[in-house]
Amino acid sequence: MSEAVREAPKKERPEFRNIHVTELSNYRMPLAAIVSILHRISGFLVFLLLPFVLYLLEQSLRSEISFAYYQGFVTYPLVKLIILGLVWGYMQHFCSGVRHLIMDMHIGLDKHSARKSSAAVLVVSLVLTLIVALKLFGVF
Repeated sequence: MSEAVREAPKKERPEFRNIHVTELSNYRMPLAAIVSILHRISGFLVFLLLPFVLYLLEQSLRSEISFAYYQGFVTYPLVKLIILGLVWGYMQHFCSGVRHLIMDMHIGLDKHSARKSSAAVLVVSLVLTLIVALKLFGVF
């Protein structure tokens, strides 16, 4: 009876150790993980900069003179690049948030769909940012 209960020899399980910071470049994250990390970073930046942006909006709406001042301030190329970075952060966060809302409805949870939707988020957010950049730099 004891021979019938005997188990097959156990296979060696892989040993996982803690990852050191210097080993991070050896690991390749999936695209969905990159989009998720970008969603968190862009959300944090939008959260931090929202009071400043609202303050600038309030100041520009005070009078025609203050509007003209801020309109002139936005003509500097460095300011345009900062605005473009803020726009990209907002577009990335918005598109990724829509993706997460769709996934909350249990749509596109399999590996293939998640990979396609994360690529779509990156493409759509970059295209929308490009459209804003063309308008910001006076192409149309």
